[in-house]
Amino acid sequence: MNIAIIGADGQLGSDITAALRKSGIGVTELLRDKVEISDRYSVNSIINKELNIELVINTAAFHHVEKSELDPVTSFNVNGAGAANIAYACRALDIPLMHISTDYVFDGRGKKPYTESDLPNPVNVYGNSKLTGEYLIRSITDKSYILRLSGIYGRNICIEKGYNFVDKILKIGEEKGEVKVVDDEVLTPTFTEDIAEQILLMITKKAEYGIYHVSAEGGCSWYEFTKEIFNIKDNGVKVNKALPGEFSGGVQRPAYSVLENKHLKDLGLNIMPHWKDGLKRYIRSYR
Repeated sequence: MNIAIIGADGQLGSDITAALRKSGIGVTELLRDKVEISDRYSVNSIINKELNIELVINTAAFHHVEKSELDPVTSFNVNGAGAANIAYACRALDIPLMHISTDYVFDGRGKKPYTESDLPNPVNVYGNSKLTGEYLIRSITDKSYILRLSGIYGRNICIEKGYNFVDKILKIGEEKGEVKVVDDEVLTPTFTEDIAEQILLMITKKAEYGIYHVSAEGGCSWYEFTKEIFNIKDNGVKVNKALPGEFSGGVQRPAYSVLENKHLKDLGLNIMPHWKDGLKRYIRSYR
């Protein structure tokens, strides 16, 4: 089996690559600087020249929420049209597409974890551009997996941002002895290695096509997550609550975006651990 991963050098793509190769699955790495997904010719020329690909996994996106708000054209070109370009290329070769989406497709007005059947209603440009990509993929090909993730972090930094939340907050805490974090956004921070293992299981078990929520179990605010980071490190860093919207960058975000992995659970395939378990393994292994 040979799987092409677009963005194989990214925070999530690198862990998916490692998990697949460890299991004996062949991987074709399509690096970010080699594929311009907003350019249909670039996508077609790269994917068409690869032989014996049985699945394409797209992890590439315009992730930066604040930059998306300032530059909606680029956001929609990459997250919307780019997703469509990949879907067209996959349909032409009759191979399935696994596409990474986000919890930001929801408006955050809910009070219980969102399932795959809940109605999306994004509140910012980034969420709207990612939802556009979902809709375009589903209209182009029947052979698609759309995976919505939440608050990801991993041992490889996010190339676009240059950091992940855990490493950034640890650095600030180590330098200043205290940190300030918002308590008005509730989500599920998720370790990318856990996502990679879940994807591997979906592939080996040949899960049915459709939309999947793939996040750690449980939910917390960024403040609660940060408190747990320093509880594990046990280094005496003080964690303070920021004012609502203090670090929003002027962009509205969903106040509650916890995901329920209902589709995976219905199929008996959910292996995602609690967010605290993933965080402990990350800190003890890499920090």
